[in-house]
Amino acid sequence: MSLELLSREVVSCRQCPRLVTWREEVAATKRAAFRDQEYWGKPVPGFGDPDARLVIVGLAPAAHGANRTGRMFTGDRSGDWLYRALHRAGFANQATATDRADGLALSNCYITAIVHCAPPDNKPTAEERSTCAGWLDREFDFLPSAEVVVALGQLAYHQVLRRFGPAVPKPRPPFGHGREVSVGGGPLVIAGYHPSQQNTFTGRLTEEMLDAIFTRANEVVGG
Repeated sequence: MSLELLSREVVSCRQCPRLVTWREEVAATKRAAFRDQEYWGKPVPGFGDPDARLVIVGLAPAAHGANRTGRMFTGDRSGDWLYRALHRAGFANQATATDRADGLALSNCYITAIVHCAPPDNKPTAEERSTCAGWLDREFDFLPSAEVVVALGQLAYHQVLRRFGPAVPKPRPPFGHGREVSVGGGPLVIAGYHPSQQNTFTGRLTEEMLDAIFTRANEVVGG
């Protein structure tokens, strides 16, 4: 087994009926701006360097972003923010991500999410998050070089801490932008606000704040 084979398993998953129905409905109806494009409409696998020391974990594919393009954080405004920051930090070869053939490559970085299908209203249920948790666990099994995990958003943060179980300090540290949690024998977990439009449009998350997260990640991995 490898990350490549695991990605194929992810893409074929149909375990959550609500998510299967939604992702395929969106892919069929499309958004007017993308009506001439063929939507991916399947679970979106992780993406990046299999030897990565930095792993980024988001929430789920956007309906007209990764659910359309088939690559994490690609084709939407959240991805615009994320890949600009990764490019500035030296983890990406370019600052843009539009489709799977755009030439984007990650160095020392791997990106995934706690849910691999686009959920209605960007809100996967607790049951759906639990069902998808096994994929995240298996991804980490194939990312032995991970030294830093950046969890974007509160749900991703708590799912990442769940994955490391007994190694997480008790009581569990609350979520907060820039919060760091050392898990015994595992990577450093850094929490960050998700680069959603809700956060970036309101100024809750600025580019400087996002850059600070990846500057810190670089310090840890020696980038």
